[in-house]
Amino acid sequence: MALGGRAWRGYFPVGKELTSGRPDLKEGIYFGTELEENHPLVKAGVPMHGHNLFPSNIPQFRETVLEYIDSMAKLGHTLMAGIALSLELEKSYFADRYTKDPLILFRIFNYPPNSSLSKWGVGEHTDYGVLTILKQDNVGGLQIKSKSGWIDAPPIPGSFVCNIGDMLDRMTRGLYRSTPHRVQNLSTSHRLSFPFFFDPNFNVEVKPIELKGVVVNDDKSDRWDKASVHEFRGTYGDYLLNKVSKVFPELRQKVLESAE
Repeated sequence: MALGGRAWRGYFPVGKELTSGRPDLKEGIYFGTELEENHPLVKAGVPMHGHNLFPSNIPQFRETVLEYIDSMAKLGHTLMAGIALSLELEKSYFADRYTKDPLILFRIFNYPPNSSLSKWGVGEHTDYGVLTILKQDNVGGLQIKSKSGWIDAPPIPGSFVCNIGDMLDRMTRGLYRSTPHRVQNLSTSHRLSFPFFFDPNFNVEVKPIELKGVVVNDDKSDRWDKASVHEFRGTYGDYLLNKVSKVFPELRQKVLESAE
């Protein structure tokens, strides 16, 4: 990850990503939209934008990842159009305001075997943006928090899991609630997970939508971090960097130092 600099790309080993201040029992690789050094956002030093780091000893790995990112971005646009229609908005509502040029982030996570009930692959959290489209292998271990408590989200062949993120929660005033989830791999096998994050543009300010008859459900006690997505003010980039700095505090400090 240190080699990725402000782009926040690359590999991190087990224990080097934090959730709620605790090390996760997982390793992973961070990817995003592939941008060249001469791209205006890269030249301006905007965080989370840049080129990816690919291992050179895996044939077709780069091409496969970039093709997957492109395909999933198209799926993200389709799903957000459907969500707009469900809110009785124009199909292009989110694309026109937030996701015409979305912030695209893609991860490949590996959760090693874990026989301890006290260690979480990743602890309770919600995702930050509008929509996460997750492909998981057949090992299992993903859990979703419902009103009645934690339930398993077992792998279903040929399907994705879609998590609602904090910004969709904010935009819909709590009608679409961001999804608390966690992972614990209690199997004897490694677990692979492929989350694709379809998020608002980094520089756009996310605002609540005027929805008829919708009252904000802003009970902070419901949330894992006791925070309110409805009290936040600023751009999506502001929100994201605040969250990411808690996931990789050491790397965040290096990025700040390089900016100075």
